[in-house]
Amino acid sequence: MAKPSNQLSIDSQLCFSLYSTSLAMTQVYKPLLEPMGLTYPQYLVMLILWENDGLGLKQVADKLGQKPGALTPVIKRMEADGFLHRVRNKGDERSISITLTEHGRKLQKDAKRINQCIFESCGLKLSELEELREKLGGLRQKLRGQYEL
Repeated sequence: MAKPSNQLSIDSQLCFSLYSTSLAMTQVYKPLLEPMGLTYPQYLVMLILWENDGLGLKQVADKLGQKPGALTPVIKRMEADGFLHRVRNKGDERSISITLTEHGRKLQKDAKRINQCIFESCGLKLSELEELREKLGGLRQKLRGQYEL
């Protein structure tokens, strides 16, 4: 691989490639999620709950790589919009479980078409997307290991 002529140019930065690709991906999701009344961060929460309803706030935040306090406003908004309920655990008032409402569960059916739309938007073979996802997951684990000492 050739060394970039200017190591500080934005186009030579891995962080910018990841950031700008993430923004582009979010923009692809936006019109797909609008009819469901979800933002992209809310959709990520829904994906977690569709897989395992009733998780604690801390568990959801950990899956997203966030702090619970940063996720709380998103969860409160989703509760106000009727997607989920926050339930304080009786044994530990500080612990909150998140459960889907009937409306939240019904959205899972609508969300199933989104994966196909995203797949088509990427213009890659399924094997290429899976390989890319695995490489990014490995990179994410290595980076998280740097600050979770």
